[in-house]
Amino acid sequence: MQKLEQLRTLFQQMDRALIAYSGGIDSTLVAKIAYDVLGDRALAVTAVSPSLLPEDLEDARIQAAAIGIPHEEVETQEMANPNYTANPVNRCYFCKSELHDTLKPLALSRGYPYVVDGVNADDLKDYRPGIQAAKERGARSPLAEVGVSKTEVRQLAKQLALPWWDKPAQPCLSSRFPYGEEITVYKLQRVGRAERYLRQLGLQNLRVRSEKDTARIELPPEQIKDFAIAQDLPALVSAFQEFGFVYVTLDLEGYRSGKLNQVLQPEVLAARS
Repeated sequence: MQKLEQLRTLFQQMDRALIAYSGGIDSTLVAKIAYDVLGDRALAVTAVSPSLLPEDLEDARIQAAAIGIPHEEVETQEMANPNYTANPVNRCYFCKSELHDTLKPLALSRGYPYVVDGVNADDLKDYRPGIQAAKERGARSPLAEVGVSKTEVRQLAKQLALPWWDKPAQPCLSSRFPYGEEITVYKLQRVGRAERYLRQLGLQNLRVRSEKDTARIELPPEQIKDFAIAQDLPALVSAFQEFGFVYVTLDLEGYRSGKLNQVLQPEVLAARS
């Protein structure tokens, strides 16, 4: 595939690169290609904070080990920034600012002239204020530069025999809250435990949206009917209440990526990175 060769050439030109590696399929593909081209001159670094599920961190470790790429973890402190915890519409800007303010000096101190991330071409079409924060700090996005879409990310990952090529998207837990509702460690942990519970039931593509004391479960539309019939709903409600929720609801529209952005004004959506 021509785009794969373009990505390989891009990394050859970089010579050394630090990958902002979350363990999602986008950054995992970037890490794989970087390691194939650069070997130990590529380093994957995962930011650890309350907005990352422990199980996602473990997945990142396992995947990095399978690829062979050197992997490190750093703690980020976005929860100490009131601009982040207040959860404004540009919350992601402050998250990515903290991430790249942490990664850039680390990269330079280790002799890596480039920090790269897993932003793909489709991400540029959505409201992603974090992309601007990364650009301001000199980060590069190889997938976006080459024009690789989300579908092509999965195609390339499958072509490269990555077992996780069809891994569901799993953005940070802070994306589960409506804009304007304060984010706390307790709320993040509550959402994380609820989503982990549902995955243990065999569900994959899902979100638990949190609004005050209410949990709203989002599933693919075609799964909603079977879920309502087959699941032990009293047991599920009891589990969610143990996690700290008071009310548990099921979104009848179903899961849709970026759903919380539908409340944004047109002028905000027009200001895409």
